[in-house]
Amino acid sequence: MAVRLLLLVFICLHAPRWAWAQQPEEAATVIVKGSSKIAETDKNYVCATIDWWPPEKCNYNQCPWGQSSILNLDLDHPFLAQAIQAFDNLRIRLGGSLQDRVVYDVGTNSPCTPFTNISNGLFGFSVGCLSMDRWDKLNDLFQKTGAIITFGLNALYGRYNVRRSFWAGKWNSTNAYDFVKYTISKGYPVDSWEYGNELSGHGIGARVDATLYGKDAIELKSIFRQLYKAPLSQPFLLAPGGFFDQQWYSQLLQTSGHGVVSALTHHIYNLGGGNDAHLIRKILDPKYLDRSEDSYRDMQLTLQRHGTWASAWVSESGGVFNNGGELVSNTFINSIWYLDQLGMASKYNTKVFCRQTLIGGHYGLLDTQTFLPNPDYYSALLWHRLMGSGVLSVDINASRKLRAYAHCRKQQQGITLLLINLSNTTGYNVTLQNDINVSLDRTANLQRRHASFSHGLRRAVSWLGRMPSSDGDGGVARREEYHLTAKDGDLQSRTMLLNGAPLELLDDGGVPAMNPVRAAVDSPVYLAPTSIAFVVLPMFEAKTCS
Repeated sequence: MAVRLLLLVFICLHAPRWAWAQQPEEAATVIVKGSSKIAETDKNYVCATIDWWPPEKCNYNQCPWGQSSILNLDLDHPFLAQAIQAFDNLRIRLGGSLQDRVVYDVGTNSPCTPFTNISNGLFGFSVGCLSMDRWDKLNDLFQKTGAIITFGLNALYGRYNVRRSFWAGKWNSTNAYDFVKYTISKGYPVDSWEYGNELSGHGIGARVDATLYGKDAIELKSIFRQLYKAPLSQPFLLAPGGFFDQQWYSQLLQTSGHGVVSALTHHIYNLGGGNDAHLIRKILDPKYLDRSEDSYRDMQLTLQRHGTWASAWVSESGGVFNNGGELVSNTFINSIWYLDQLGMASKYNTKVFCRQTLIGGHYGLLDTQTFLPNPDYYSALLWHRLMGSGVLSVDINASRKLRAYAHCRKQQQGITLLLINLSNTTGYNVTLQNDINVSLDRTANLQRRHASFSHGLRRAVSWLGRMPSSDGDGGVARREEYHLTAKDGDLQSRTMLLNGAPLELLDDGGVPAMNPVRAAVDSPVYLAPTSIAFVVLPMFEAKTCS
């Protein structure tokens, strides 16, 4: 008896928080519509950025960039390569505010100097320089790790500031031409080149007229056609890498014309500045999160009306501008915002979503000083491994605090569901249903009211998956669950728990195994307060995912 009592105490003490509930619970139903896709992402949807900011970039008396820029990042740090390799092919965007002040040290006679503080410079910095030796070393890392590269080109080269933030004059393409030519000569496979950064609309620091920008895009496309000899080797041309302005973006497409711009890129910083005292409240407010849906929807409509040949990318999104929020952007709570944005953007045919940053500032997936993963790194990796490119529609019968997104499973049969609980007091018992089963049940209720409950349950399970699993469950259909919670229930913890166990690098710097727990497919999914769960249904009947 004493042994049994000790065993019970041990189980209670060591059970993960998501596995047992002391909080209020509510029933919820999520219906997944697997008959057709509502949108589709690129297979390498998850992307991360490396910026140009030097250590002197400071806001709110904080200077969180350190040695994390394109020019000074320690490319030989073992954690860096392993963190990238864990994605197999992580898309990395090189760019940021200072990219329009970068000179490429090829075909020039000027000294190659880094950015320095000057009072009259754009964003308070001088022109900076990328040496070809540094570019070679960066590409050594990218080729070693299998990274897919997007590079942001300087769109202000040759222009001049005429008044306030407005820049005019013809773009001087010679430096970009020489740089692209050098890159091709070295065999560096740049997947896409992005023209300019935050020069659209009212601009951030600087702005350029949309008609002028469209003409520049035509010239840049001509350079690609001249330098990339084989038609199949043509890279994507992305633009404008700014904040969405419907009139400006529409004019860009109309001026550049069919097939010039491959993707319209825009930025998302919907939470406010890094000194905002209400960041956590905003992250947990469904109405606030939903505001950014207008940007994704309007971008989709702009492409449908003016640029059906192009796609939509989010080429930079940190949530919190000016370096991110200290003890918010690098903690568990931010994964709620980040994964919700990944799910929301995907519904509107966003092909790529680039997180600001891979490393640098408070919002890095990796810590700037130690290179250790922050919670969002593991969230990004789970999305990349579990969520396929096909986006499915879902109906949610629950409070708005419950968020749900569904995709075809990554490169395998079935679907993956992402569940997010914004409530910090209430857990949800989530019943999962297939819309095929729901419609059949409605017909069955009209025609065969005498049907037994057990027969209906067997039929419901068949639509979620009834084939025997390979883990010795005797024919009981199982699903896989990945529950993410904060260590000790502290939403601002730098440590994330997966199914109750902390996610920490292995002794050799390798990424830990991220294994699921399994549950009977016909049982509700319990989602603890302020927690996240990926739920994989391998045998879910989704015709569109076949």
